[in-house]
Amino acid sequence: MSDVAGWVREFARLVAAEAPRLTELDSAIGDADHGSNLSRGLAAVVAALDAGSFDDDGALLKKVGMVLVSTVGGASGALYGTFFLRAAGSLADGFPGAFRAGVDGIAARGKSAVGEKTMLDTLVPAAEALEAGKDWAAVVAAAEAGRDSTVPMIARKGRASYLGERSVGHLDPGATSAALLVRAAADTLDPDA
Repeated sequence: MSDVAGWVREFARLVAAEAPRLTELDSAIGDADHGSNLSRGLAAVVAALDAGSFDDDGALLKKVGMVLVSTVGGASGALYGTFFLRAAGSLADGFPGAFRAGVDGIAARGKSAVGEKTMLDTLVPAAEALEAGKDWAAVVAAAEAGRDSTVPMIARKGRASYLGERSVGHLDPGATSAALLVRAAADTLDPDA
């Protein structure tokens, strides 16, 4: 693992830059707060990283998860928090194993699966590409294809599921922010970047 703190900081930067778009996507099928909530939570994460020192990457990711759970409202705080907490406990398995543990944590916490118009539509293909030893460009491409696959789906989970058929035609905001998580990893953890 090369730069876990850098990965988290880059995720925070990307989410802050994309917060208006994430909120706009959420206004169509959710409660119009995904970008603002996640950006606020990640700003708190960066402040915690700036203020703290950590014995290892696992301790750092555990702190990230705990801050997200306590500062981000709605489902995204619990889901992203769970991702980082689960990943923290699996770093010994390498990044692909830690990433998969985080994704499996989200699936368990949200009782969801691929095909339900959620962040898992982005994260599962990325995890599979990592596990297959693909390069970072292929991992990002898998994540972004997964994100884009949510447009024609009917939402089965979360606030968007209340819309039923009316959720079709909209990009899922959680899948979109999850693609930023993968992009941030590629930008900071790729040894060839």
